[in-house]
Amino acid sequence: MSDTSRPESPARDAPDRPATELASATLAGGCFWCLEAVFGDLAGVESVTSGYTGGHVPDPGYERVCSGTTGHTEAVHIRFDPDVIGYRDLLAVFFSTHDPTTRDRQGNDVGPQYRSAIFYHDDSQRADAEAVMREVTAAGLYPAPLVTELEPAAAFYPAEAYHRDYYANNPGEGYCRVVIAPKLAKFRKQYLDRLKRPATAGG
Repeated sequence: MSDTSRPESPARDAPDRPATELASATLAGGCFWCLEAVFGDLAGVESVTSGYTGGHVPDPGYERVCSGTTGHTEAVHIRFDPDVIGYRDLLAVFFSTHDPTTRDRQGNDVGPQYRSAIFYHDDSQRADAEAVMREVTAAGLYPAPLVTELEPAAAFYPAEAYHRDYYANNPGEGYCRVVIAPKLAKFRKQYLDRLKRPATAGG
């Protein structure tokens, strides 16, 4: 049998390049339910995990974090494909979906556990964060100075199971209707071309 009748070689069947390695981002900007709902909608984001970071108590848990005494903030750990969405793109969404000028507060959520913070994973992320913060300031997007903290990534403790996919699982709950739904609707309108799927009616 001639060579021309054989199946294609493995070399021709192999992908042109290895699959992109996922990158990480850790961001804090108020209630992690809001952050999870927003970032989970973005194309290129593979996972969003709500949790606690930036504190001095090992594995603190929700009740202790809410006391404001552990140093932790509610945050999300994002795994993303940098070939689809860049770190700077995530930061652009971050700065447009929370108020980075109110220290230890987002709306009625008050305390150090609700502070605005970026936890960078390497020097490149730190440089990008510094650049984006300068751009946000120069553009005058907010009337007050940024208070967003920039810190190296520390131990991240995933939140309890009932916090996961909170908005998706509890859309009719009061906080979801009053706080998350309007924020999510505004975000989806602004970043329509970045979404994994078309926004549904009513946000």
